[in-house]
Amino acid sequence: MNRSLIGLGGVLILAGVLWPWIRSISLFHLPGDVVIDRPGFKFFFPVTTMLIISIALSLLAWFMKR
Repeated sequence: MNRSLIGLGGVLILAGVLWPWIRSISLFHLPGDVVIDRPGFKFFFPVTTMLIISIALSLLAWFMKR
């Protein structure tokens, strides 16, 4: 449990450091991501992006398990 928490913390720190670069890629503007933009209200639900991230994390966990 300790190793996984340290690993998760390391990943979060790395994501925080690389955030300007991560935002520049168009990962969060894929077809299928729901965006409702009205005056005074913006709703963003990244359906496609979360599916891709979920598949990538599942594959990573599967490879780590083997």
